[in-house]
Amino acid sequence: MANDVNEMSALLHEQLRGKISIQSKVPIKTKEDLSLAYTPGVAEPCRRIAANPGDAYKYTSKGNMVAVVTDGSAVLGLGDIGSLAGLPVMEGKAILFKEFGGVDAFPICIDTSGITDEAQIIDTIVETVKRIAPAFGAINLEDIKAPRCFEVEKRLKNELNIPVLHDDQHGTAIVVAAGLINASKVVGKKLEDLTVTINGVGAAGSAIARMLLKLGVKDIRLVDMKGIINKNNPDTMLNANHAELAQITNLKNQSGGLAEAAIGADVLIGVSKANLFTQDMIRTMTKDPIVFALANPNPEILPDEAKSAGVAVIATGRSDFPNQVNNVLAFPGIFKGILSAMANSFSDGIMMTAVKSLAGYIPEGQLNANNILPSPLDKNVAQVIANAVIKYEREQKLNLSKSTMNTNNKFEK
Repeated sequence: MANDVNEMSALLHEQLRGKISIQSKVPIKTKEDLSLAYTPGVAEPCRRIAANPGDAYKYTSKGNMVAVVTDGSAVLGLGDIGSLAGLPVMEGKAILFKEFGGVDAFPICIDTSGITDEAQIIDTIVETVKRIAPAFGAINLEDIKAPRCFEVEKRLKNELNIPVLHDDQHGTAIVVAAGLINASKVVGKKLEDLTVTINGVGAAGSAIARMLLKLGVKDIRLVDMKGIINKNNPDTMLNANHAELAQITNLKNQSGGLAEAAIGADVLIGVSKANLFTQDMIRTMTKDPIVFALANPNPEILPDEAKSAGVAVIATGRSDFPNQVNNVLAFPGIFKGILSAMANSFSDGIMMTAVKSLAGYIPEGQLNANNILPSPLDKNVAQVIANAVIKYEREQKLNLSKSTMNTNNKFEK
């Protein structure tokens, strides 16, 4: 089956010569058409933008255009294959933006080959994105390896005045968090009472941990190549991101590997490699455990194996099993919302709004072990999330306006 899909996909890409193209919104059939769309008429919107840069949102595609940026260092399950080889994935991301969110997107593949210094690679990515940013209303960072991705996102958020999001981190975290909210309802457990083990502490695993902490989960164990990350054991921390997470996770100072981290856990989340979760591990978890086995294309454990070991709810990253954790459930809607609201950043409030609106998409009466997330093909999901984000931003601006008025009134008195 997999080989058939691979061959058919290669043939499709060859026949189409890529998946995206540019389509004009205006006809160019007469001299008048040409004068309005291009010279001499185009000079007037140019002059207005020069006088007021904010008018770019009125006169150009900027307000609905996202740059999908990669260096090709962590592409899907393929790893560091380079920016050129990552282009088909970036094109795919662009068509998902359009198909599900009505958002225009364009792939930007940055070549860092030949640069061996990590700081220089980060500088190159950041500087390139800053240089091309005027054409875009938001930046979606994609398939950039950890820990590089953390520094790139942090710097771009600080140095740009448009929203920046690394989807491999936050898109994944939003969908996982929404799924866990609903899975915990299915098994009758409260989020704040859960013990959660996350295997794989790269971009996705780190963001999931931080998101779950914000949702109220208190007991999280993180497992990476050196075992359970422990603040008292520097050997378990591979980078600054691990060191930071060590201060807010593993409150009981547990040590050991994945098997030890699974003991007594209510939830086991994998963003790592195939076949790492065993039935014996699952049997050491609490009653009615929840497993999110998200490695692609092969999960950490197959659903049938997990269920036979006692798992109550299982999600994977695959479309051929129930409960698919797919970022397309998050990024089209959250970008559509933030662009429509003309927000300048992805705040924690926006992220949490997206989580709660996605979790609430399925009525509680319809929740069950095989239905904790909507289908990734449900195009209404993006609009629901977008509406929630827009509403949140309007309320924030209204509250800010009221606060400013109250402050001014106080000074006037």
